[in-house]
Amino acid sequence: MSRSFNRRSVLRSLALIAPAFSFCENPVAGYPIIGSGNEKKSGKLKLSLNAYSFNKPLMDGTLNLDGLLEFCAKHNIDGVDLTGYYFPGYPVVPPDDFLYDLKRKAFKLGLDISGTGVRNDFTNPDANKRKEDIAIIKNWIVCASKIGAPVIRIFSGTMIPKEYDWQTISEWMVTDIKECVEFGKAHGVVVAIQNHNDFLKTADQTIDIIKRVNSPWFGLILDIGSFRGGDPYPQIARCIPYAVNWQIKELVYVNNKEEKVNLKKLFEIIKASDYSGYLPIETLGAGDPFQKIPVFLEEVRHALG
Repeated sequence: MSRSFNRRSVLRSLALIAPAFSFCENPVAGYPIIGSGNEKKSGKLKLSLNAYSFNKPLMDGTLNLDGLLEFCAKHNIDGVDLTGYYFPGYPVVPPDDFLYDLKRKAFKLGLDISGTGVRNDFTNPDANKRKEDIAIIKNWIVCASKIGAPVIRIFSGTMIPKEYDWQTISEWMVTDIKECVEFGKAHGVVVAIQNHNDFLKTADQTIDIIKRVNSPWFGLILDIGSFRGGDPYPQIARCIPYAVNWQIKELVYVNNKEEKVNLKKLFEIIKASDYSGYLPIETLGAGDPFQKIPVFLEEVRHALG
């Protein structure tokens, strides 16, 4: 078969399939992505466990990260979010041999590492303190790339000093986040901010920050339990186009009143969206996580169908 024939065949094939593709807009930043134009709603959804569910035993040393991986594998969870502050020596990143042993163990157990996260406060008016947090985030971005975590979770912060208003604080926050996002892009790690009922309390505030950072390497960890005013479900629905990961919690707040999450309603909203990927669950509050997590996990699986 001649080279010219091969070339003509390829060009003919491309001409036939080209009309089947269209460009869709990335809701975060307007970056074009290739799609069919007729994608099904509700892509593949997988369950993960956020390490914070075991906060007490992980902090008091009665459980380590190896044990957390074994728990997830035993309960047939697809992935695990290995929050940075449960690694020994945090905020210093452990040596590579520790990271690679952990990665190898997760792989042998059939677990994905769906993400990691750090503590930071970009509302602090002290620029030097924020630079320290940027350095920590960058170090853990490198760690995320080594352990195979596709996303790193950061926070906005908790302060609104009297001499500054929300808009002013948000301006330096966006600048700081952009620096982290560019570093994340260079290492193949998405940076994502969690709405945490702190500086970011509403869907409007959260979306505002994401749009101003304006990068496909930045997104949202959608925390369903941190919208406190009014009905949380419409706010969750508005934020889904920006979500790259989640915190699926047992409780939500309706008009500032705590109530059990309506998982059926939540997953109907998610399945009606274009979200694909992990749905990490996180249990909080009193009780033994070894008992609480399997119960909530079963409820989540039943509601997902």
